[in-house]
Amino acid sequence: MISLKQLIYALAVDKTRHFKKAADSCSVSQSALSTAISELESQLDLQIFERDNKKVFVTPMGEQLLERARSIKVQIDDLYQLSRSQKSPLSFPLSLGVIPTIGPFLLPKVLPRVRELYPDLELTIVEEQSHVLVEMVRNGDLDTAILALPYAHDGLHAFEFWDEDFFTVFHRQDESAKLTEITSKELHHMRLLLLKDGHCLKDHALAVCQFNPSETDNSLAGTSLYTLIQMVAGRMGTTLVPEMALDQLVGENSELKAVHLGEPGPHRRIAFVTRLNYGGVNNIELLMKLFREQLTHYQSVRMKNL
Repeated sequence: MISLKQLIYALAVDKTRHFKKAADSCSVSQSALSTAISELESQLDLQIFERDNKKVFVTPMGEQLLERARSIKVQIDDLYQLSRSQKSPLSFPLSLGVIPTIGPFLLPKVLPRVRELYPDLELTIVEEQSHVLVEMVRNGDLDTAILALPYAHDGLHAFEFWDEDFFTVFHRQDESAKLTEITSKELHHMRLLLLKDGHCLKDHALAVCQFNPSETDNSLAGTSLYTLIQMVAGRMGTTLVPEMALDQLVGENSELKAVHLGEPGPHRRIAFVTRLNYGGVNNIELLMKLFREQLTHYQSVRMKNL
């Protein structure tokens, strides 16, 4: 019979396109891996991989088989997750994806509390853009990911736990820094600095402000919010940041002032996304509650310091 081990080895070769690297990733010898895959091909009476001295190719029939193998592995992983979830909460390995416009601002607020309450949790964190994380969750490479909505996540569950507005950041010597609120209409007359294409925060900001991409200066696009903030400090323009990032990006910089964006909100919603049959939903719910409590605390502290 076909074994799960054979399927895992085949998926490793598909991922690395290299038998030695695949064997290393599976912690087996190359000969053991090659033998298992040869046996799998023999049992199925089809060729999955074409090999030569330099490259590994997947045959058309191999592509179809690997797609089904990937689905089988994800379902089995979720069965193990379901079993673990019946034991002590958050006491087993969990892989979490997070986007760059959330990770640096959310994680410092929540991880100390996570460690305090769940010291046995083995947490692996991957920071990537939204489209990469969605595919990693779908393929079983991640248990869950934290995204900013709206964002397409067809075939996945979204569990929202926080929402927030955007703030416009000005240099304190800018006339607009005296305002308590600003509209998108007023921003149309300013140099708005945004992230490069591919970051969902840029898409959210453009949508909230009803801007066309052509109305922004792409020559001054930044690769991170930290870069954009330094550009604002250098009086090169203004930018939009989410509320959870204000304390780290603006709070310690006396040259900057944050002004609320007066457009209907919330401007973005924060959610965990998981597979439809993911077995660890109760653990996601625990994290959601904890994250919400910590974010509420920091929001309250920020409001008191205004």
